Amino acid sequence: MASVHRQRVRALLVAVPETAGSALYGMVDVLSAAGTLWHELTGGQGQRLFSVEIIATERTAFACGNGIPVTPAHAIADDPPADLIIIPEIWLGPNESLAERHPRLVRWIRDKHRAGATLHSACSGAILLAETGLLDNCEATSHWGYRDLFRTQYPRVRFRPEPSLAFADPAGRIVTAGGTTSWHDLALHIIARHGSPAEALHIARVYLLKWHAEGQLPYTALVRRIPHGDAVVRRCEDWLQNHYQDGDAVSAMFAQSGIPERTLKRRFLAATGCSVTDRLQDIRIERAKRLLEQSGLPVEQIASDVGYSDTSFFRRLFRRRVGLTPGNYRRMFSLPVPDTERQPESA
Repeated sequence: MASVHRQRVRALLVAVPETAGSALYGMVDVLSAAGTLWHELTGGQGQRLFSVEIIATERTAFACGNGIPVTPAHAIADDPPADLIIIPEIWLGPNESLAERHPRLVRWIRDKHRAGATLHSACSGAILLAETGLLDNCEATSHWGYRDLFRTQYPRVRFRPEPSLAFADPAGRIVTAGGTTSWHDLALHIIARHGSPAEALHIARVYLLKWHAEGQLPYTALVRRIPHGDAVVRRCEDWLQNHYQDGDAVSAMFAQSGIPERTLKRRFLAATGCSVTDRLQDIRIERAKRLLEQSGLPVEQIASDVGYSDTSFFRRLFRRRVGLTPGNYRRMFSLPVPDTERQPESA
């Protein structure tokens, strides 16, 4: 029986000077191989599922992040047809702003979505997508390091640092992906949705791509120094960092601050974006993560060392903050011992 040839899904990858070249060309490579590469390797026949091209504000060649050359196939003025618009990761500091950098591109993305295109972003590409306003009042994700940027610059976006993928709408017409290698998850999602789950699995096997079902929490730094001008709060942050093991760390911090507790709680939340109790717990859990990575101490000992006398409470808190049990976190992140360093087993 003759094979049925399906129309290729038209995908446009947006490139700007801030774009990360690895994510851009990784998406081009993986999506272009969908439908054919597995079959070539296994002796079968297939057909390409996607037509993949790069689009930029102008068609002129330029260099993106780390000097990687980009030669766009289209300028936005060409307005080529597209089923999918994909915005890869961009290089942007957690305290930088993308506002007003690419106004024409932002309007074009908004117009393409209105015309029916599905929008996708990987990692910090969500910041460019947020500039369109299409994420307002919607759930979105990006690299966890941009949580405070979204809180201050895009407060109407319901930012979630936990998932690998977030869907802004029930129809899945706007999808954001999390961390730096989240373009892997995004590519597999796109192939599964617009091709088939079986083909997504084929591509995962060929490229050794891993679906990050555990989300971003295990990779997230819970404690980050956010720039602010409140010297009293900064001293309190330092106090907690140095006294986190103390059972009365919070009450002692309030006592040494010389400020009414209610006032300090309000100022701490305004300056850091988290409560005093949450900061203390984050400091303790971060220390526990380092001990799990770098030592063979039992969990009970680690719980005690970071300030928790109740190991059961520590386990529950760890899982809620990190997304994994302490044991699973240790298995995932402790450094493997090279074969040359393993001790021979006794007979």
